[in-house]
Amino acid sequence: MFGMRWRLFRLLGIPVSVDLSWLIILALLTLSFAEGFPSILHDYFPGDTRQLPQADYWIMGLVTALAFFACIVLHEFGHALVARSPGMPINGITLFLFGGVSELGEEPRSAGTEFLMAVAGPLVSAVLAAVFWVVAVVGYQGGWPHPVVIVLGYLATINAVVLIFNMVPAFPLDGGRVLRSILWAATGNVRRATRWASYAGQTFAWVLIALGVLQFFSHDWVGGIWSVLIGMFLNSAARSGYQQVLIQQALQGEPVRRFMNSKPIVVSPSLDLRHWVEDFVYRYHHRAFPVAANGRLEGVITTQALSQIPRGEWAEHTVSEVMTPDLREVSIAADADAMEALGKMQRTGASRLLVTDGDRLVGIVSLKDLQGFLNLKLELEGRDDISPQHGDAGSGRAREGAIAHH
Repeated sequence: MFGMRWRLFRLLGIPVSVDLSWLIILALLTLSFAEGFPSILHDYFPGDTRQLPQADYWIMGLVTALAFFACIVLHEFGHALVARSPGMPINGITLFLFGGVSELGEEPRSAGTEFLMAVAGPLVSAVLAAVFWVVAVVGYQGGWPHPVVIVLGYLATINAVVLIFNMVPAFPLDGGRVLRSILWAATGNVRRATRWASYAGQTFAWVLIALGVLQFFSHDWVGGIWSVLIGMFLNSAARSGYQQVLIQQALQGEPVRRFMNSKPIVVSPSLDLRHWVEDFVYRYHHRAFPVAANGRLEGVITTQALSQIPRGEWAEHTVSEVMTPDLREVSIAADADAMEALGKMQRTGASRLLVTDGDRLVGIVSLKDLQGFLNLKLELEGRDDISPQHGDAGSGRAREGAIAHH
């Protein structure tokens, strides 16, 4: 989901980061707020004929945008803290183009937990909207500086918009997760509940896309673009959310050793690089090979390591000189859950993992192996007949919480 991102701070043990795309929405919101403030000032304070410097409007816009994203972080903390109370791991909170997400280590194990998590964020937004509105009214009646009152009123309004938008019963919005929790409780089948909630999310997404097209024809280009983009994002998120449940229920509880190739091709650490390329890379068409000696796993060598040495010198260097001895990111225990292996592949971008038993290499598991098993199981057992399991819908998934709608 994310590209380049930076860690901002850690609060209550939960890291908060921003994705590179967040800078885009920060700039657009600042511009939008700055352009809207002069007319709001005229509408709510018609007796004030002063014209503020343009720089003041930009400062107001930036302050409002930053305060709005602080509210989004609080919204996500609502989800995260409720999720953490029963012991669910929280990987962090990230701000990005469409708002913010809480990255959960696993999904709720019951419909009741899902419901509480889903409503926590909107409750935070409701409280923020009410507080900003009350303070804005007090400031309006108390003669506070007009720019301050306008910013407070704006924050009350946009928190109310976040609340209303997120409570639409369309998965993966908070309202869609409330819908899923209700369907889950009624049917006892989390996958069936997710499928129906996903259909609702996709329907709402296409409505947004259609509205965006209509906005194009009415010459509201900016609004149209945002409606289409948000619709496309929700449609993709709704589909992937259901697919993740299918994957989880097919793979959860299956040990890695069931899928591994128990006779992997290994390379000797004393082999020179020229023979490694000719006899292994060109022959087996892999970019990475485990390095082992006397049954003991010593590292992994990849074709990327060749960039360190000129081609004419390959015969003068051995595999042990350029291999990577740190195997934590590319290895997994033979008895580990297949979902753990899939999660590690997704997190690291690796398509193959070394399967180990202590310091011994016992096999290699690939993404292709896991996908092949998944497709076969779905084909033989049917997408609607895989026995439901209570548990997470995929390690490391992200809960789409507050999404800014413009």
